[in-house]
Amino acid sequence: MSLFEEESQPSTSPNWILSRCAILRRLLLAAAALMLAAACLRAADPPVIIPLDQIKPGMAGVAYTIFAGDQIEKFDLEVIGILPNLIGPKQSIILIQLKGPKVEHTGVVAGMSGSPVYIDGRLAGALSLKFGIFTKEPIAGVTPIEDILSMPAGDAPPAGTTVAGAMAPANPGNWPEGWTEASAAYPLAESQRYPMPGQWAGAAGISSGAFLRPIGSPLVFSGFTPAALRQFAGGWEAYGMVATPGGTAPPQQSDAQIAAGDMISMVLVQGDLSMSAACTVTAITDDRVYACGHPLFGLGGIRIPMARGRVVTTLSSDMESTKIVNAGGVIGTLTQDRLTSVMGRMGAPPPMIPVTLSVVTPGGEKQIRVEMISDRKLTPLLAGMVFFNSLTQNTSYGEGTTLRLSGSINIAGHSPVVLENIYTPTDLFAPDGTMVAAGVQTLFNRIFSNPYETPNIESVSLRVDSVPERRLVRIENAWSETAEAAPGDSVRIKVMLRPYRGAPVIRELPITIPLQAARGSTLRAQVSDSDSLNRITNLLAAQGRLGGLEQLITLLNRTRRNNRVYVTLLKPAPTLVVQDKELPGAPLSQLNVLNQTLPANSALLRETALGEWSLPLDEAVVGAASISIKIQ
Repeated sequence: MSLFEEESQPSTSPNWILSRCAILRRLLLAAAALMLAAACLRAADPPVIIPLDQIKPGMAGVAYTIFAGDQIEKFDLEVIGILPNLIGPKQSIILIQLKGPKVEHTGVVAGMSGSPVYIDGRLAGALSLKFGIFTKEPIAGVTPIEDILSMPAGDAPPAGTTVAGAMAPANPGNWPEGWTEASAAYPLAESQRYPMPGQWAGAAGISSGAFLRPIGSPLVFSGFTPAALRQFAGGWEAYGMVATPGGTAPPQQSDAQIAAGDMISMVLVQGDLSMSAACTVTAITDDRVYACGHPLFGLGGIRIPMARGRVVTTLSSDMESTKIVNAGGVIGTLTQDRLTSVMGRMGAPPPMIPVTLSVVTPGGEKQIRVEMISDRKLTPLLAGMVFFNSLTQNTSYGEGTTLRLSGSINIAGHSPVVLENIYTPTDLFAPDGTMVAAGVQTLFNRIFSNPYETPNIESVSLRVDSVPERRLVRIENAWSETAEAAPGDSVRIKVMLRPYRGAPVIRELPITIPLQAARGSTLRAQVSDSDSLNRITNLLAAQGRLGGLEQLITLLNRTRRNNRVYVTLLKPAPTLVVQDKELPGAPLSQLNVLNQTLPANSALLRETALGEWSLPLDEAVVGAASISIKIQ
C-alpha cells in the first residue's frame, strides 16, 4: 500500500494508525542512520579503522568527496588488491576500482586526494594515487589509514627559530653541470611515479608499463595571468600541482565545521593576489586534521595557513579532471607535510609576510598588497612569481622602459636588506620584468638559504620606477691624464661610455694615489661595472663563509649597484678575505701556510685594493677597462 493510498483512508481507521506508525518508525530509523553516518564523518575522536591485513581483494567499500558545493557525496568501490612496498619499505597501497556513473565519467579527479575510504564501515585509508594523465580509468590507490595516523604529530618551529645543529643547505655550486633550481626539483616529480607491477596491471585491465602517481592537487590562482603561470610553471609542476582558476570565498561561521570528505585549502598567497592548494579531508582527531593522503610539497614540518575549501564545480577532462576550489575562511595551521599525508591543527593561523609593491610612472602610481607564507623553499618562488605578475600586469607597466628597483626586506632582529638596482629592456623574447623578478627571487633565495638561522621576515616594501627608453651605457675605453703619479697625487680617470643607440660620451672620475703606495711600483686601475666587483661578495655569500645572518645582510647591502662606474686601484699583493673582513698585504710566508689550510670562511685574492671610487649615473653600466699607473 502506498503512502497516498494510506492518506485516503479515514483517520479513525486502526489500520491507518498502525500504517502511519510504521512509516514514522521507518523515517526515524532512516534519520538515525543518517545522523550516525554524519557523526562518523564528523567525529573528532579517533576513527574506527580496518587494518591493512584484513583487507582482501573483492571487498566492497565506499568513499566520500565533494563534486560541487558543500555536499559530501558517497560513491562505491571495490578492492582489486594490495601493492606491497609500492611507495617505500612497509609503505603499501590498496588498489581499488571506483564504481558509479559520476566517477566513471570523471575518473579520479585532482582534488579528490585524501577522500576517506571505508570498508565494512571502518576507515581503510585515503585516496592518494591515480594512473598517469590521458586516462579516466576509475582505478586509484589508497594510502592505508595506519600509515596516515602514524605520522609525527609535532609542530614545526615558529618562523625565526634557530634549530641547533641545523645543516647548511645544499650549495648550488655543487650541483651537476647544467642543473638549475627547476631541474633540481624535477627528480621529486619523477620519484613520485610508482610502476605498476605487471600481474596487477593485468588484473586491473590496464596496459603493462603503466605507473601510479599522486592525485594532483588543484593549485588555485586568482589575479595571476597565464604569462606568469607559464614563467614559473616548472617550479610547481615538480610538486604535481594542477593550475586552475579560482579565488577566495567570503569567510563563513561554518568554515571550521569541517568533516571527513570536506575540502581544505592551503593558503600560499592572499590579498590583491591569491594562491592556494586544495585537497580532501581524510580524518579529524581532536584538533588534528589529516588530508591529501600524499605529500603536498614533501617539506616535513611546515607552517601554512589552513582554510576551508569551497568547491565550485568539477571539470571532467580526458587529460586530467579537476575540482575548481575557492579558499574560504582560515581555520588553522598546516604543520606537517609527509609521505603519506598532510596534517593541520585547528586554531590560529601562522603569521604571513606582508608585501607592498608600488609601480610608478610619469602617469601615476599603482600599489599591490599581498601576504605570503614564510618557507625556505617556497617563499623565494612565490616572491618571484608575485613580483613578476604584479609588475607586468599593472596598468603603469610598459615594455621598452628602464626599471629602477628600490626598497627593503625587513628581518626581525637584524638590519634591513636594501634593494637598489636598474634593469634595462632587452631584445629577448621575454617580458622586460622577467629580470627584475629574477633579481628579487635570487635575493630571497640568499636570505632563506643562509646556514646560520631561520630568517623571520617582518615585511617587504618594493618600488619600481619606470623610466622611458633603454638607459644603458657600455664602457668602451678608459685612460688617465698621466701614466705616472706620486703618492698623494690626484689622478683624473677618463672613461668613454657609449649609450645604447647614441654617440659616445666621456666622463671623468678623480682618484687619489694613497700615501702608502710604494715608489717604483706599478698599480692597476680597474674601471668596471658592478658585476666583477660583486663576484667575491657572491662567492662568500653562496658558500656560507660568514659569521652569521647579520654579516650576510651587511655583505648584501655592500653589493655594488649597476648604475655606477667603479674605479678600483689595485696593487699586486695577495689579500686574505675572512668572513666580511679584508686582510690586505699579509706576508707571503703566512699566506703560503694559509693557502694549504684556508679557513672555511675565507678566500684568497691575488691583488689588494688600495681604494675604490664610483661615479653614479642614470643608466645601467656594463663593461670594463684597465689602466696601469707607475708610482714615482
